[in-house]
Amino acid sequence: MMARILIVDDEPAIRRLVRVAAERAGYVVIEAGDAGEALARARTPVPDLALLDLGLPDRDGLELVPIFKTAGITTIVLTARDTTDEKVAALDLGADDYVVKPFDTAELLARVRVALRRSESNAGVSVHLSAGDVAIDLHAHRVTRGDIDVHLTRKEFALLAELARHAGRVLTHTHLLRIVWGEAHTGDVEYLRVAVRSLRAKLEPNPAAPTLIVNEPGVGYRLSV
Repeated sequence: MMARILIVDDEPAIRRLVRVAAERAGYVVIEAGDAGEALARARTPVPDLALLDLGLPDRDGLELVPIFKTAGITTIVLTARDTTDEKVAALDLGADDYVVKPFDTAELLARVRVALRRSESNAGVSVHLSAGDVAIDLHAHRVTRGDIDVHLTRKEFALLAELARHAGRVLTHTHLLRIVWGEAHTGDVEYLRVAVRSLRAKLEPNPAAPTLIVNEPGVGYRLSV
């Protein structure tokens, strides 16, 4: 069964553009023009993914992100708001990706496919992950590069494990600091930068041009798989 996609946008032209592209790709599409309609259409059956505008007429779209997350709906924010603060807020609230208008429909559909695959993978809660020649075993707390065991500190492994659990998704500085160092250190971004530099030195073929642990400037990091 193809995935069900909920398009939440108050601009009919945007909804029509995305609907046509998504239906051509084989998805089942539902539309909503405001937050109230979106919440009603997200109940039964629950969509697999929502494309969510933030500038809705009756409610800020950011308020819907944690509601959708609780309902198990993968969410890609699709908005004209392009500030770092907006991106961080959406991702911290649980958005899976963030796309700024104007957008290319082919790229948007690629992001939809990645988000849906990640959602299916996370449902299986795999403890093994491979990224390039790096293999991560979350259960055994073991990391190898090629055939060589890589020694990581406790903090380095905790950081890599959190990135691996959400592979392909940008995790904000605040999120990573909260998970790895605790609530008291959510402002200590330098802790995170030092740990990332160390991980890159141990895992990247060229730490100066990283391809495994990728930076989203001003926002956070993602593990590229």
